[in-house]
Amino acid sequence: MHRVIIEMGMGNDLHGMDYTKAAARAIEDAFRHSSLPIFAVTGLKHDEMLVQVTVGVQEPDKLDLEALTAKLPRGKATVTAVQGGLNVPSGDETIVIAQASVEAFLPPQSGWTLKS
Repeated sequence: MHRVIIEMGMGNDLHGMDYTKAAARAIEDAFRHSSLPIFAVTGLKHDEMLVQVTVGVQEPDKLDLEALTAKLPRGKATVTAVQGGLNVPSGDETIVIAQASVEAFLPPQSGWTLKS
């Protein structure tokens, strides 16, 4: 597989210490910075794409990986949790900050041309 895109995003939960909510926002942020016009101009199908998401938060075991994977709109997706992100004390609360990396991979391509 060849990586065709990598995007990074950041998300937070200000008032609930919800790591999954912060991670979902980080993934959505990464999506807002990307577009994959290769599918429209080549005729490739979205199900040929492998999507690997890595999310960093201070407490990775608190992420609902199935819920995050279910939110990914295209391709064969996996979500992995790693130690990262940031917890910021704020009075009697803690702000949760998550970082996400979204990578898309396609099989090696040859012999295709752009559609007119």
